[in-house]
Amino acid sequence: MKKIEIKTSATVYKDISALSTEDKILMNKAIEARNNAYAPYSKFSVGAALLLENNKIVLGNNQENAAYPSGMCAERVAIWKASSEYPNFKILKLAISASSSVTKVNKPVGPCGACRQSLYEYEFKQNQPFKILFMGEVGEIVKTESLKALLPFSFDSSYL
Repeated sequence: MKKIEIKTSATVYKDISALSTEDKILMNKAIEARNNAYAPYSKFSVGAALLLENNKIVLGNNQENAAYPSGMCAERVAIWKASSEYPNFKILKLAISASSSVTKVNKPVGPCGACRQSLYEYEFKQNQPFKILFMGEVGEIVKTESLKALLPFSFDSSYL
């Protein structure tokens, strides 16, 4: 038997004021997108903002449906929109923000498992990692250098 050790790292910022100007702008765009989410069932709104290499920012938010699980997460809405509208431009960064109309979300909310796999597909496709920042409604923000920090045993087309 062989045992391996997986190490990952992230930077944690105390709040949005601690971010660089570029990261603040992107996170504020994610918050803007979050505020337009359609989440009447879960009451949990998520916004995502992607910065592309052409300096375009593409927004997405979660879209729910009474026929669960027909809704879609903010991250996948944003990444598919970016791929559809700007297929030849690489993603540089992704910012995510989540809030609830039931309780204050005061800790970072990372992408769900399905979103991590979907996001990794695009990181693999562009053969270049992109930074990911995520937060709740207020408080700390986590920043990783790559999706692999969140999904170390990733699955990609090289297995097919």
